[in-house]
Amino acid sequence: MKSAIVGEFLGTALLILLGNGVVASVVLLDKQADWIVITTGWGLAVMLGIYLSGRLSGGHINPAVTLALAVRGQLPWPRVPVYWAAQVAGAFAGAMLVYVDYAEAFRAFEAANGLTRGQLVEGRLPDPAAGGAGVFFTAPAFDVTWRSLFSEVLGTAVLLVGVRALSDRRNTHFREYFEPMLVGLLVFAIGLSLGGLTGYAINPARDLGPRLAAALLGWGPAAFQTHDWYFWVPIVGPFVGGIIGVFVYDLLIHPNLPSRDEPTPPGTIVS
Repeated sequence: MKSAIVGEFLGTALLILLGNGVVASVVLLDKQADWIVITTGWGLAVMLGIYLSGRLSGGHINPAVTLALAVRGQLPWPRVPVYWAAQVAGAFAGAMLVYVDYAEAFRAFEAANGLTRGQLVEGRLPDPAAGGAGVFFTAPAFDVTWRSLFSEVLGTAVLLVGVRALSDRRNTHFREYFEPMLVGLLVFAIGLSLGGLTGYAINPARDLGPRLAAALLGWGPAAFQTHDWYFWVPIVGPFVGGIIGVFVYDLLIHPNLPSRDEPTPPGTIVS
C-alpha cells in the first residue's frame, strides 16, 4: 500500500506541476500560445504522470478512475479513500510548486491588470484569466450549470471508455509501455474536442487540489465561491462520467470481443 500511496501522490503532483505550469506560461507570460498548446501540455502531463506511477499504483492519478475501477470490482474498496487522499494531496503539492516557480509572474500579472487577489466582482473572479487563479482550477464558459455538468460527465465517460479500450488485453495488442502515451493522446483529444466549455477537469483531484492551494495562496473563499459555487461541478461530473464510461465499455464492448486468435473482424474468412 505504501508504494501505491507514493505512486499516486507523485504521479498526480507531476500531472499538476506540468499541467498547471503550461497554463501559467500561457496566462501569466502570454507566451504566444493557444488552446492547442494547453491541451498538448496536459496530454503530455498525463502521460508522464502515468509513466511515473504506473508500476507503483496502477497510474490512476484521477479519483474518477479509482472509483470506476472499484465499482467494477478491480480495486479493493478500502484502497479508494487512500488513493483519493494521495491524489488530492499530490495535486495540492503540484499546484504549490507551480506557484513557487511563477510567484513573480503572478504578482506582475496582477499589477499589470489592476487585480486584487481573491476579490470577487459580481460573484466571480474577474477576467483576465479569472484573476490569475485560472492557472489553478477550471471555470465554465457559460453560466448554465447543467450544461457544464454534462460536459464534465461526457468528457470523463469518454476518458474511461478510452482507458478501458487501451488497457483491455483482448482488444489491443499494444505493449504496456505504450499505454501511458496513448492515454495522454486520449486526454489531448478530449481537451481539443470537448474541453472548451469547462476547461475539462475530468479529474476531481486535478481541480480540487489546486483550488485548495489557491485558497491558501491568497484567493481565499473566492476560489470556491466564484461562478456561483461552481467548484462542485468538476468533482461530481467526473465521478458520474467515470462510472458511466466504465460500464459502457465493460457491458457493450468487452463482452463482444473475440478471442485473441480469432480474425478481425470476427466471422471473416482467413485463407
